[in-house]
Amino acid sequence: MRDNNAKPKLTRESVRNLLSDEESSTGKSSLSSVAYTIASQYAQSTNSPVMISGIMRIIEFMIVAVTGIAIYIFYVGASPSLFLHYLLAVVVTATATVFMLELSDSYQLATMRDPFSKFGRLVIIWSGVFAMMSLAAFFLKISEDYSRVWFGAWFLCGLVLFVAFRLIMSRLIRRWARNGKMERRAVLVGGGKPAEDLIRSIEQQPYNDIRICGVFDDRDAKRSPPIVAGYPKLGNISELIEFARIAHIDMLIVCLPITAEERVLSLLKKLWVLPVDIRLSAHNNHLQFRPRAYSYIGSVAMIDLFDKPINDWDSVAKRAFDIFFSLFGILVFSPIMLATALAIRLESEGSVIFKQQRHGFNNEIIEVWKFRSMYTEMCDPTARNAVVKNDPRVTRVGRFIRKTSIDELPQFFNSLMGTLSLVGPRPHAIAAHSHNLLYNDVVDGYFARHRVKPGVTGWAQINGWRGEIDSDDKIKMRTEFDLYYIENWSLWFDLKILLLTPIRLLNTDNAY
Repeated sequence: MRDNNAKPKLTRESVRNLLSDEESSTGKSSLSSVAYTIASQYAQSTNSPVMISGIMRIIEFMIVAVTGIAIYIFYVGASPSLFLHYLLAVVVTATATVFMLELSDSYQLATMRDPFSKFGRLVIIWSGVFAMMSLAAFFLKISEDYSRVWFGAWFLCGLVLFVAFRLIMSRLIRRWARNGKMERRAVLVGGGKPAEDLIRSIEQQPYNDIRICGVFDDRDAKRSPPIVAGYPKLGNISELIEFARIAHIDMLIVCLPITAEERVLSLLKKLWVLPVDIRLSAHNNHLQFRPRAYSYIGSVAMIDLFDKPINDWDSVAKRAFDIFFSLFGILVFSPIMLATALAIRLESEGSVIFKQQRHGFNNEIIEVWKFRSMYTEMCDPTARNAVVKNDPRVTRVGRFIRKTSIDELPQFFNSLMGTLSLVGPRPHAIAAHSHNLLYNDVVDGYFARHRVKPGVTGWAQINGWRGEIDSDDKIKMRTEFDLYYIENWSLWFDLKILLLTPIRLLNTDNAY
């Protein structure tokens, strides 16, 4: 059973207490006071189990490798002629150890959390790898090239450190599970008996990392009770979107029969804009698919509908990409940025940097930096009035830096700080509109652009969709290209966009 010591689910009594305080709601949210209170509990991000297991692989590889090298230096001596010989054996052994642990599911959450349950298996894997290395050395007739004392000491010391590390990590994982720092937060979509059965099944899974945060359903109390297996129904599907953004929800589980095709599609049309995994519960479905069609929470089968884009290790790789190329861009363009700042200061009074609030990842509000291109008293932080050709608000320096996109260079610092990515959908101002309609009213699914961090440059921009948006078709095409980028993301795609950006910026027809 999962550990519920840290943040126990709301009981019927606590839900009634919250409902009785409904009138004390702050008014900051369209959610009910119950839903807002619960969402606020989960406002802090969590450690991903996938990331933790990945880091454990790296650390255990280093434990095996560093122990072998350290004993070699201490006992054999730092002989350059032998070092590469021993290093090859160390790297092969460390790789084989992690590989065998992976094959035996030793990086699953249950094993990491309770290493004593699989202690014998871990020792057998460790011993087996060293036995295979001994046999390989024997058959290759190179065993005499290695010190037996080194090999034996490496086996014993490595085993002690390996077990000690597993024990330390098991305590940390248990603690993170208790205080809510390592969990996948889930919301059930659809109530009633199917949701209750699913909740019971999930809670019976040993060491499961799912924390159910509540139930959302469009149906009334007669068809969908206000409390399901101890969890409150927090609102309808529209309110779920706001709740998921506040609470940093990781997964939506749709508890509807797969045969209810029309209702499932209707829900997905609303929910796909969120940066979360969306699963269809196969718990009570009688239709059977191939095993590979399912993912599992313990033994509970789920059908994967949508995956969170750029998640876990992909997000680490993209962040490293952003930091490296942002530092490179700041270094290369620093003379141009200094000259631009001086020119702006000489032409007109006011701050050199213009800061504007825009929509960021998960629809959050971020502050984006640009070189000021307008007269200070005419600046429009809300972007309610888009810049047009020969706009009198734009300074002479402003016209040049907007044409050449030099005004965007301070966004390298946004990328370095993490509010922007170098490549992604361009962030739009909060009040940006087309023909007096906000962009999300013009484009169905517009907010799906915000499933990833916005970027300094993007796929839409290098395909010519930049500058003034004076028609609905332009924002629709921008969104279409942005969604293509999200669905086809890779580091190579990011690099391609980054390299093409300076070339495509030579076309300044739409930049005013």
